[in-house]
Amino acid sequence: MASSSSPLVFSVKRCAPEFVRPTNPTPREVKQLSDLDDQEGLRFQVPVIMFYPNNPLMKGKDPAKVIKEALGKVLVYYYPLAGRLIEGDNRKLMVDCTGEGVLFIEADADTTLENLGDSIQPMCPCYEELLYDVPASEGILGSPLILIQVTRLMCGGFIFALRLNHTMSDGPGVVQFINAISEMAQGLSVPSLLPIWQRELLNARKPPRITRIHHEYEEVTNTKGTLMAMDENNLVHRSFFFGLKEIRALRNRLPASLGACSTFEVLIAYVWRCRTIAFAVDPDEVVRISCLINMRGKRGFDLPPGYYGNAFVYPASITKAGMLCKNPLEYAIRLLKKAKAEMSQEYMKSVADLMVIKGRPSFTQPGNYLISDLTHAGFGEVDFGWGKPVYGGVARALSNISFCMRFRNSKGEEGNVIPICLPPPVMERFEQELKRMTKEAEPVRLITSKL
Repeated sequence: MASSSSPLVFSVKRCAPEFVRPTNPTPREVKQLSDLDDQEGLRFQVPVIMFYPNNPLMKGKDPAKVIKEALGKVLVYYYPLAGRLIEGDNRKLMVDCTGEGVLFIEADADTTLENLGDSIQPMCPCYEELLYDVPASEGILGSPLILIQVTRLMCGGFIFALRLNHTMSDGPGVVQFINAISEMAQGLSVPSLLPIWQRELLNARKPPRITRIHHEYEEVTNTKGTLMAMDENNLVHRSFFFGLKEIRALRNRLPASLGACSTFEVLIAYVWRCRTIAFAVDPDEVVRISCLINMRGKRGFDLPPGYYGNAFVYPASITKAGMLCKNPLEYAIRLLKKAKAEMSQEYMKSVADLMVIKGRPSFTQPGNYLISDLTHAGFGEVDFGWGKPVYGGVARALSNISFCMRFRNSKGEEGNVIPICLPPPVMERFEQELKRMTKEAEPVRLITSKL
């Protein structure tokens, strides 16, 4: 395992936060979110970060100014994002389209992109400085729905960071919004893909009826006491890089009878198994993993291009911890494939109905690990005129939520990076298990931010 040796410290000088409003008048109305949008499990902020190198062709142009101007133009089309959330009956979330705007911060850092090295990934150094948490801005109700910070670097590059209220959009939805900013930054007057609201498409039926089993929303009674809750203030944040060698070592463990497996299926089965072993869960405890399945472009869902709401479900795979830890890797992969195969329009409708019937519950917390595949979301393709980012994706993991993203390390190796949060002793055991399972090849590499 390789880790960064010398600490990296730099300072960021920020201008006062300001509101960017739509440049033209927008409708003043109230718009309901869908019954998938406003579930309790999505009432949190998602941080996104992108690192851009210097482009000599853009000399004399200020990325903060360019992006800020483009943002105001884009909000004319995405005007609900300039509003504020309110609650109705049964905690139904609605957007009051007030046009108050999104928060924008202009900043400068006394470092270069080259100096950051492999720290350009989640959790990146001085993350709190690159996406400043403006006091009293992080609430779900009555707060700005988006915060953006553009930080110029001494080398001429810059960092684009964004914080989004997850109830408004998922990964593809926020990429669509950021792409619209990038198009306006490069001169377009209208986004090439116009935003579509139509949140009613993912609402509950009338009357609602739960027709599928949803392990991801079950209430769990911790009978053995080993499905420990995690204290957000006592977690280690680390990222793990999986290149061709690591993936090959894992695939070598799989029998031919398993059939084709995606890299994501292999990796998350591996991480889930190692994570469960690290927690030392009682063998008879039920553990679960919930993997995001996006409905865009899938037959039978009929979501229009331009839809930027949350369009996914998190079907859970469940098993006893002893079965997961003692069986070979293929056991976990088969569980994942089974959950994926059960995904259908009926499943999605059943989730929306469950939200209404059960009061918009959160995901199951004890013994549940949620992970989202963002390798194809498009964060790494956004070009504001300076070219593509050297890294683009979610900025950090949460206590029981991870993301899988594309990453190229400082050696030029292409692979996947997965940020993970764990209590210190669990993280130590987790790393040891990772090493053990990839001992046939070079072990999975830890990428530690130089903090």
